[in-house]
Amino acid sequence: MREVPLSLAEYDFVIKALQDNLRLDRRSVYDIRDIKINFLKTRGACIVSIGNTQISAQVSADIVKPKDSRPNEGILKINLELSPMGAQHFEVGKQSDQGVELNRLLEKNLKQSRFLDIETLCIRAGEKVWQIRIDLNVLNYEGNILDCANIAVICAVSHFRLPEVSVTGDQIKIFTPEERNPIPLITIHMPITLSFAFFDQGKYLVVDPTELEEKCMDGKLVIGMNRHREICTMQLSGNMLLLKDQIKRCVDITANKVAKLTEFIQEELNKTTSDLDQNQSVRTSSLADKMSLT
Repeated sequence: MREVPLSLAEYDFVIKALQDNLRLDRRSVYDIRDIKINFLKTRGACIVSIGNTQISAQVSADIVKPKDSRPNEGILKINLELSPMGAQHFEVGKQSDQGVELNRLLEKNLKQSRFLDIETLCIRAGEKVWQIRIDLNVLNYEGNILDCANIAVICAVSHFRLPEVSVTGDQIKIFTPEERNPIPLITIHMPITLSFAFFDQGKYLVVDPTELEEKCMDGKLVIGMNRHREICTMQLSGNMLLLKDQIKRCVDITANKVAKLTEFIQEELNKTTSDLDQNQSVRTSSLADKMSLT
């Protein structure tokens, strides 16, 4: 099924609202929608929502042979699926241009920035390493898949526990959770993305665009950054150019949001670990209950 095209009346309505500094969901232009993180009982499984956009993440691990070019490093794979469950126009078994672009940006922001210390995944150099795979599924689509998926990967990987392994000669033993407690993956930082949509050749901008806003925008700027203000990725798409001052403004906004988001994610990970230790199966938390992102 094809995506429903944007009508001229819808476009005019969105642009006129922005001219009055308004958005259809009553947010200010710099507000992020309410973020919810639902950690499941299974380690490495979570559901993250930004507004009505909802994505599930599941981490799995397998022992594989390392790449010849990197014999001392494990492997990180990220796979985002756009299925009709999320939106009727997503097709089964066919990777759209949007899906390819989203997967590429996730890999660029998380994998290339060394979010995960993959050297710690090495079991025997050149022979055996852990391969960490994160499967993402869009459960509901209401705009800004990238930011939601990026948070879901960070939460799922941080929540996951890896079986402990011992190497004796040529023998590799994987311990069960009953024999030895599984160990957390080593993450170096949290590279969080923030998406900006631009309208009227850059005259207006909004943070965290909805589906309708994405249809109306002239272009999008994605900035990936950690709490140390280190830029992990930056991509501008669409038919538009931005001035240096516009980019600097977006970088400053991103730094402010990322600092708060990192603190929120870490707090929820700590609380979830405590809850699991007490045999509580599920914890759901809302960012709006914790702080303001205005």
